[in-house]
Parts: sequence; structure tokens; C-alpha cells
Amino acid sequence: MTLKIIIADDHAMVREGLRSLLSHEADMEVVAEAANGLEACLKAKESLPDVVVMDISMPEMNGIEATRRIVAELPQVRVLALSMGADRRSVVEALKSGACGYVLKDSAFAELAVAIRRTAAGEPYLGPKITEIVIMEYLRSLPEETPFPCESLSARELEILRLIADGKSTKEIAFLLDKSLKTVENQRHSIMKKLDLYSIAELTKYAIREGLSSLT
Repeated sequence: MTLKIIIADDHAMVREGLRSLLSHEADMEVVAEAANGLEACLKAKESLPDVVVMDISMPEMNGIEATRRIVAELPQVRVLALSMGADRRSVVEALKSGACGYVLKDSAFAELAVAIRRTAAGEPYLGPKITEIVIMEYLRSLPEETPFPCESLSARELEILRLIADGKSTKEIAFLLDKSLKTVENQRHSIMKKLDLYSIAELTKYAIREGLSSLT
């Protein structure tokens, strides 16, 4: 199957260069060109391409807005963002607008060809530099990490929790640790409060689930 492609870029030399390179790909055909975002939207409606190779920075309507419109109006058409910018804002905005992939203009043509094929198949494509930016953005969006409940337990409390999960009674734990019954009871209550668990059964299930028990 031949992939129908639109090249959208405000520089004629870029469009001509890409058209020339893509003409050597047996499975690709450039069906239209666009010099701005508005024209890209119109050509997409007329040609119904498989992929629009979209420059991000264009006059009249930028590539971000053009991508947003094409994806909303023609969901079967895929957009591959093409840009000089490897900055976080450009990458994130392009992907949020609906682009399936992002390729830098200074990439080798072989990478662009692969990206077009992947995009046409509905698969995401990000170059190595772009992948790093996306990962950093994802990490930035995560809420501040909250510690696992068991991390709030002291070493002694963890030891007691393991023994409880192993079926040891308070008396047996006191003997094994050479502690008084009162001390073990107090530490058990502390464990329950920290974990918000208030029965031996709940403590046992928790310890087994977390891999703290020798029974696992």
C-alpha cells in the first residue's frame, strides 16, 4: 500500500527537498504541499492523506493549531510533527495537540522515513532526544512521591511485624527479642497506627503482600 503524504512547511526549499527524498521511497507518495497551517488543514480535507508531515512554526496558523484541527476533524489522518526545536514546550504542545510523533529537522532522512511509516500505522514515534524530553515531562507531572507505609516503621517495628506475620504470639515475640510483653504490645500498637491496620489478620495480610513474611 502506498502511503499518501502531505508536506506542510513554510520554506519552499524544505518542501522540495522532502518531496525529492520521499519520491525514492516505493511505498510513499507526496500528494500535496502546504506553506502554512491553514493551507495544511484545507489540503488534508481535500487529499485525505495517511500522514501530514507538519512543521510546528508556520505563518497564518501554526502547526500546533493545524494539528489540533486536523486530528479533530479528520481522525483517520495522522500527523507527524517536524521541527528545529527540541525544547520541552514545543514537544509537549505538539503531542498534546494530537501529533503521533515528533522528528527533528536535523535528523537523518532514514529516521524520518521510519517515523512516517510508524505514524501511518498509528504507532507513536519519538527520536532519542525527544524521548528524553517526554520522560522528563512525565516525571515532572507526577505528584510528590509519598513513602510506602512500611517505610515509616523502625527496624524494630519491621522485625516485630515479620514475627506477627509468621504467626508468633506477643509472648513468643517478647521472648525472641528479649523484650517485655508491655514493650512488644506498645510497638505493635505503634505499627497498627502507622499502617492504619487494627487487627492481627490485617497485619499478617499486609506483611505477606509486601513480602515481609518468611511464609511468602
